[in-house]
Parts: sequence; structure tokens; C-alpha cells
Amino acid sequence: MLSALLRTSGLSWPYSESAPLTLERLPVPSPRAGEVLVKVERASLCHSDLSVIDASRIRPLPMALGHEAAGTIAALGADVDDVHVGDHVVLVFVPSCGGCRACLAGRPALCHRGAASNNTGDLLHGDAVLRSETGERVNHHLGVSAFSQYAVVARESAVVIERDVPFDVAAMFGCAALTGIGAVLNTGQLAAGQSVIVFGLGAVGLMAVMAAAQVAGTTIIAIDPLPDKQDLALRCGATAAGTPDQAVALVAEHAGDGVDLAIEAVGNSRVMEACLALLTRGGALVSVGLPHPDQTITTSALQFAGMGRRLLGCYMGDSVPSRDIPAYLDMWRAGRLPVELLHTDTRPLCDLNESLDALAEGRVVRRLFTMA
Repeated sequence: MLSALLRTSGLSWPYSESAPLTLERLPVPSPRAGEVLVKVERASLCHSDLSVIDASRIRPLPMALGHEAAGTIAALGADVDDVHVGDHVVLVFVPSCGGCRACLAGRPALCHRGAASNNTGDLLHGDAVLRSETGERVNHHLGVSAFSQYAVVARESAVVIERDVPFDVAAMFGCAALTGIGAVLNTGQLAAGQSVIVFGLGAVGLMAVMAAAQVAGTTIIAIDPLPDKQDLALRCGATAAGTPDQAVALVAEHAGDGVDLAIEAVGNSRVMEACLALLTRGGALVSVGLPHPDQTITTSALQFAGMGRRLLGCYMGDSVPSRDIPAYLDMWRAGRLPVELLHTDTRPLCDLNESLDALAEGRVVRRLFTMA
């Protein structure tokens, strides 16, 4: 099978020249007990992929990259009897074991065993199964490795969906939708009549805008330096949109003394600090973006006890994928989540390196890939 491998992280930009991803032929692995083999139909490029390439997130190399995808089940491992060959699935980048303290608390996105296997490049039910043609171990990216024609994943990483959902739509529900919609509805618990500001209008931030638009009477302020993304946010349901320099004025105009909820989807500590300052008393900041691990925030400690403000971490939208993906797809089917607006275009895998530049520069929202 054809697979996109990262062998060296931290290469210089532009990536169209340094070419961090190489297309290589790997033997198609067989699923073991508790695993399934998925024929990847569509995969999409996300900033989390970019953070591994630029070494903001350290992962074991070589690694077959890609974590947001949809496909068709091609083979079943032993003990897998609740899905069938031919089922359409969305792949999820945190497999939940069902037995750790996070899973038992109803927070499978924070599964301890899933996080551990993701960090080591393994799968939930065993060591990595990917190998080069010479037998070299190839690590899995977040239990998925979607920039490949086939992927062996834990059964827990695959959510069955209805076959009427186009793969171009389905692929965006494995990361962007779970994270952005979940940040608003699960973590932030936005209530009717409240106000929200979203910083960073990539796919996750725009999904957050769409989710906020489902809550009655909400005021939604969308912030990004790029005019095209501001316009897209208005089409997704935002009340107002502007640049970071306009954020304070927009909040004063549309939310008075501050917003009830801020979504930080940039991954920058300075933006987090700005979001905290824009909250009303009792407001909450949901941190969604992935800052470089060296970044820190500085803020007045008194605002938490003194003003009741909250800083909430959010991973994968605090989602329960088996519950949330079908529910979000129902919202899409009803015309309430126009996720097609986020689909920039579809390219072959050979365009991955150039696409990294396009993503970093904000020229694409969600670029999807065929496995040709």
C-alpha cells in the first residue's frame, strides 16, 4: 500500500521544498484480535499533523501520518463481531479502552490507555503493525495513520456511519467536528442567549461557530486575521467577524462587559491571555488549540476566585465519539451544520507537502486527499 511517512521532523519551511513527507510502499498489515482493516477513502490535513512535522509535538519516527479520515471496513480481526466488511466508518484518533478511570467517568477522549499507545506509536491492542518493505518498524499516528491506502486500527477507533454520508463530509467528523462542536456543546456548555467569541477560524474554529449557531439566541463573534475566513465564519452563522485588533471593540458592541464563552482555537498562549480578558464575570475560556509545549500563560490569579472565570482544557471536544458523531451527522443531514463550506478541495497524496504550506499560510480550511 502507498503511505505517507515522516522520517525527520523540524525540517525547514517551505515544505514543498524540504519535503518532510515521503510516499513509500508498505506491506498491507493484517488486523489482530480487536482490530479492523479499513480501506481509507478520504483523509484530511489538520494542524495536528503540522505540529508533528514542525516538531511542536514530539512523536516517535518514522511515522505514517494522518489522523482524520473515513473509509470502508475491508477485514476483521478475531473477536470483532459487531461490525461488518463493507461498513462505512469514521476514524477517531483516541481509542477508548472502556476500563480506565477516564473511560469509566464517561470521558473516553481522555482514555489513559489510548493516550499511552498514541504516544508510543502503537495501537490500543498491541504494538505497531506497520513495517517497511525491509522490516523496519513504522509508528502509527494517533492510532490511525490515515495518509495510507489502508489502515489497521483498534475497533474502538472506528465509528460506523450511514452509507448516505459522502466520504468528503464524513472525513471531517473524526477530528474537526468532534473537537470544534464538542468544545462549545460539551466542554463550554453554551446556553441559550449567551455570547461566544471564537479565536482562530480554521476547521475547528469554524465548526465551533456552527455549533454555537445551533443554540438559541446566541451572539457569536469570530476572530481571524484573514478576511476570507471572517467571511466564511459569517456564512457559518457568526453574528460579527473581525481581526484580533478588533476583538475588544466587537465584544463591547455585541456582548457588553464581556462574553460568556471564549473558544481559543489558535494554539497560542498570548491569545489565551487575550481571551481571558474578554470574559464577563463567570465566563469560561475553552482551550482547544495546541500551543508549543514551551509556551506559558501569565494572568492575574484573582480573576478566577474574584470574578468566577474558568479556564477549561478541551481534548477532542470532550466527546463520546460513538454518541456524538451520529448526532452531529444528523445535524448535518438536517441542514444545520453546513460542513461542506469547509471543504477547500480534494487532492492526491502526492500533493501533501505543498498542502502543508497552504495550511500553514491559511490558504485552505480542509483539504481532503484521495489515496491514489
